[in-house]
Amino acid sequence: MTKRSMYFKMIASSLIRRRSRMFVALLAVAVGATILSGLVTIYYDIPRQMGQEFRSYGANFILVPASGEEALSETSAEAAVSLIPSDEVVGIAPYRYETVKINEQPFMAAGTELEEARKASPYWFVSGDWPETDGSVLIGQEVADTIRLLPGNTFTMTGTDGNGESFSREFRVSGVVQTGGTEEAFIFMSMADFVAAMGESGAYDVVECSISAPQTELEDIAASVTERVPDVAPRLVTRVTRSEGTVLTKLQALVFLVTAVVLLLTMICVATTMMAVVAERRKEIGLKKALGAPNRNIILEFMGEGLLLGCLGGVLGVILGFGFAQLIGVNVFSRSVHFQAALAPVTLIASVLITGLACMIPVRSATDVDPAIVLRGE
Repeated sequence: MTKRSMYFKMIASSLIRRRSRMFVALLAVAVGATILSGLVTIYYDIPRQMGQEFRSYGANFILVPASGEEALSETSAEAAVSLIPSDEVVGIAPYRYETVKINEQPFMAAGTELEEARKASPYWFVSGDWPETDGSVLIGQEVADTIRLLPGNTFTMTGTDGNGESFSREFRVSGVVQTGGTEEAFIFMSMADFVAAMGESGAYDVVECSISAPQTELEDIAASVTERVPDVAPRLVTRVTRSEGTVLTKLQALVFLVTAVVLLLTMICVATTMMAVVAERRKEIGLKKALGAPNRNIILEFMGEGLLLGCLGGVLGVILGFGFAQLIGVNVFSRSVHFQAALAPVTLIASVLITGLACMIPVRSATDVDPAIVLRGE
């Protein structure tokens, strides 16, 4: 039998003989590794999760005409939108506005891509249905209260088109929008219906974008749009982006703090268990030293036991940590988390290091054992 195989056999036998104590230490390491793996997974996944949650509050990035421009041309808008990473786009809704009349009362009509508006503004509460056919519109609650319209009712809209000619068109109310904001004073229709009534202008008043990206990336996109499309002025919706950034920072700080505290408690638990093991094996240590075993061998034996516990606990932590992160993701964010493959070796290394540090004080006390005193039974 080689020295290496004998060494591992000694370590394994020692762990098995004291399985109750070692199980406590293993459990502490596994719990610490689970929290480390789970919370760090959440730490890196929080921006994605929270970004998706904040998208329910509407657009966080808008495009408007640059100073001196009356409107935003479709060509310029498309050029600006092309600079936004497609995989981060939740919804991009262009808008055109015109004043119209219903029963001689003035209202503001908004033409948009309704499906994109639905993605960009999921917080809209619609009583009824979203328009699916030509001639169907959404009206704000304020409009509905003023002219007493309900889903399914029809009304006649009048106004002046882009050529200065009067028009009169009949529309059906598909749904009523409630937001608690200015949207309740608008009449929303598809861009096709808007153009048919008002005339083709080839321009937008504003483009509202909902992008799943942190504030720093949005600022980079804005800088790129400003540089490459000079007639477009990008704007960040600061009340959304700043709130998102503040919440993310605080959540990540909380995750870091909790992880640090749990790892510290893990170290204390492992150190306490190993101290008890050393105290229990003082006679064994004294006998080995009396037979000529150097301190180096004593250190290697105890450190081997501790590092093996750290490795086993780290493996359990990687497996249980992902389940822990998945549980939090589903119950808190209602979304699954992604497995961070690079986190597995990091968790193993951290578990081994923490266990090694926790074993340093017990191992030092083991080397201080005086064989003469111990073997006399003192």
